[in-house]
Amino acid sequence: MKRIIIMLLIACSAITTISADPSAAPQKKPELVSFTLNAIIQKFGQNEGQVYSVNRNPNTGIIESSIKIVPFHCSANRIKNDNVMNAVAINFPKEEPLAYQFLHVQPGSNELFSLKVITNNGTNQSTQRIRTNKNQEMWLMCCKNPENPQLRDAYAIVWEHNDEIDGTIYMISSLRPDIYAKNLETSKNTFKIEGRVDANIKDSLYNIYIANTGEELANIGDDDYVACVPVVNKRFEYQTELDHPVAGRLRCIFPNGELCSAWINLDFVPGETYRITVHDGYYDEDRDYERRVGRYSGKSLLTARQKRGNDDVAVADEFVVADTISIVSSTPEAAPQWRELLKVKLESKVMTIEAGMETIKATYKYLKPAYETRNFSVMNKTIAHIAKQNETLDANFQDLIKTLKQSPEIPQKERLEVISGGYKEILKFYTEQNQGFTEITKELGYLPKEMQKAQKVINKLIEKNMNEMSKMITEIR
Repeated sequence: MKRIIIMLLIACSAITTISADPSAAPQKKPELVSFTLNAIIQKFGQNEGQVYSVNRNPNTGIIESSIKIVPFHCSANRIKNDNVMNAVAINFPKEEPLAYQFLHVQPGSNELFSLKVITNNGTNQSTQRIRTNKNQEMWLMCCKNPENPQLRDAYAIVWEHNDEIDGTIYMISSLRPDIYAKNLETSKNTFKIEGRVDANIKDSLYNIYIANTGEELANIGDDDYVACVPVVNKRFEYQTELDHPVAGRLRCIFPNGELCSAWINLDFVPGETYRITVHDGYYDEDRDYERRVGRYSGKSLLTARQKRGNDDVAVADEFVVADTISIVSSTPEAAPQWRELLKVKLESKVMTIEAGMETIKATYKYLKPAYETRNFSVMNKTIAHIAKQNETLDANFQDLIKTLKQSPEIPQKERLEVISGGYKEILKFYTEQNQGFTEITKELGYLPKEMQKAQKVINKLIEKNMNEMSKMITEIR
């Protein structure tokens, strides 16, 4: 939920940033560089080893990140006769004024180069290794994205010139490191994966999935990944900031775009780095990591079957409502029958509530691009939608509480504990949203009208549920 508050603050702060210089000339795209690189791809690009991914905002259609990596190969004579490399040397310097970072490295220099790729509002970061040895020549330029000034467009070409030419073209759009970088390398909350891929397999991308528990991870959808990390030169890296340990998953995407039927489940722990080498059908685990904080430590969030990374996932030992409302069973010898009955009765209601919470969290993410593009129509619709989503969530929660109250088969003590826990959790969810609006007011000195309306809805839901919880506590006493 902290992420919701942060996103709201960043979104509203963007108003000031964007409005600061209304007369500024619009950013131009380096058309000549783009045309030259695409011409090389068209003539000499290789299908094997290509990486291509695009993430768009579902409301605005604006690209939030994109990665295009294409290897190319040809004979030295052919590329010389085509004169295309001369175009690189001419057009990169010609459009250098459009870049805020420009770099040309000649063969023989010991300077290597990597590019940070930051996504998910600055919380996820991966590294693209661009120039990997001193025999390569490299041209690179980074520009502000013309449509979204929060993004950086990077254009790079690197090649090694022998009897034949082997190189790679990079065209990457992602969040600007100068705005969003959080020095993840030194943060005590940073979790990082350093991966290698066996030379005999052709993995090109890895989807990264994250869930708070092993049970949530077991039910996660194929498309619910938080990052898509490319494999470059048989290596891949991923890192993110975490407030607490979570359950994570790596799942390969093959060069033909097919999602692998198998995956690797891991414990993602803040302040730790997991080093992994993936082979054909198995992987080398980080045994030191697993002993200290992973599957052999006694702290793992994954059950025995979940640790194996297949789809035959064990059922959890406790029934969870909205992540934290739990019914804890007594000893195995005295496992109550009411517990199984309750699970059947509440399962669909719980899933509806969980889905409602996740939908609200996801909807908050749409505010930022709406502000950045001055699309206040989308912003107002999004805020209004959030208010309605919270009202629907509360109606579903009340239905759950009603069912619990009308379940005499549950012992009174356990029933009251679950109901009380439910009120505390839903109030926490509403209160954190309300705090987000309060922080925006402090930041801007005012709260936009549509946000005021949404905050009133949230406050009414807080007041109603607090009164209901107080009444229940009074009845118990």
